[in-house]
Formats: sequence, C-alpha cells, structure tokens
Amino acid sequence: MNLLQDLNWRYATKRMTGAKVPQEKLDTILESIRLSASSMGFQPYNVFVIEDQEVRKQIQAVAFNQPQIVEASHLLVFAAWDPLTDAQVDDYIQHIASERGVKQETLQGFGDSIKGMIKGRTADENFQWAAKQSYIALGTALVAASMEKVDSTPMEGFQPAALDELLGLKEKGLRSVSLLALGYRDEEKDFLAKAKKVRKPSEKLFLKVA
Repeated sequence: MNLLQDLNWRYATKRMTGAKVPQEKLDTILESIRLSASSMGFQPYNVFVIEDQEVRKQIQAVAFNQPQIVEASHLLVFAAWDPLTDAQVDDYIQHIASERGVKQETLQGFGDSIKGMIKGRTADENFQWAAKQSYIALGTALVAASMEKVDSTPMEGFQPAALDELLGLKEKGLRSVSLLALGYRDEEKDFLAKAKKVRKPSEKLFLKVA
C-alpha cells in the first residue's frame, strides 16, 4: 500500500486487543522518531518506551482510565527537557563533531546561537518550544506506525504533574507532553474501527496565496 492509503487506514484507535507488536516493527517506529525533523537537530526531549503492565496500570489511573493504555502492546511517553541548559548544547555540539569528524571549535558559532536562543527566552517559553519539537516526532511516529500496519493512539488526556511524579521526571529534567499507545485494533469493541475516516476537504483546508 502507498503512504496515502496507509494514512487513510490509520485512526486514533479506541480499543486494542493486547496483541504484541513484533520487535522489528517497534524498532522501525522508534527509529523513525530518532530520525524525525527537529529545529536545529537539537531534539530537546526523551521518549520512554513502556511495556510493563503494572506501570501502565498506574499511568492509566492518572490518564482518565483510557483503556488503550493497558490494552496496547507498548506505551510511549514523550517528555520535553525542562530546563534547557548550556551543558545540553555542549553535548549536542560534541556529538555533531564526533559524528561528522570535524573539530568542535568549528561549531562554536552554531552552539553559541543555540545558547543565545535559550537565554533569550523564559523557562516556560523554552519548555513550550521543546514540547513542540516532541510533537513533530510524535507525528513522525504516527506515520511510521501506519506504514507498519500498527495501530496507534496519540493522547494528551492525562494529568501531567501526576505522571511526572509517577515516572520521576522532574529529577531527570523532564516534563511529560504526550502519550502514544501502539498495538492492534479490537474491531469488535472499537466503535470507530469500521467508521469512515473524516477530514476537511482540500478546498477548505488549503488556502492559496497568489
């Protein structure tokens, strides 16, 4: 199937069967997240991959008891860095130098520009920027999952402070942003499984500027 057919196939799955996603498919989805676009390539977030059922039950309790959390094969938690620091920038610059085989000094201007951007914003503005970057990766994961014929459910319906405490995110310099359940649809229980996908028609979504 082609990309547009895959995207038409996917929807925010409401009920899942509990069947496991094969490791190679999961690895492809995770690699798509790693390769996703990010402003300046900085990737100011981490992604937790949670398979443990007990942990997911605890997460479900702070996520309005959404069934996909425990019915999924895996649950991903996207968490943005908070705060953003010079040390993170230095690590990134060092990584670029190592990967590309160049001297770190040649990247100083680039690193200084990132640090300047961070210092020019409030802590909350930096977190919101980092959170937006994580959403780009979330979107990439949704596309990759559809191409692997793995069902997915992106979720914002949870209590961030409670989830942060549950996973010890503050101590890690992180704050939760979104969840992504990966698994397989339960067509008997999911009322949307056979429903037609509904989106705006092109003429109402796309506005041309002459």
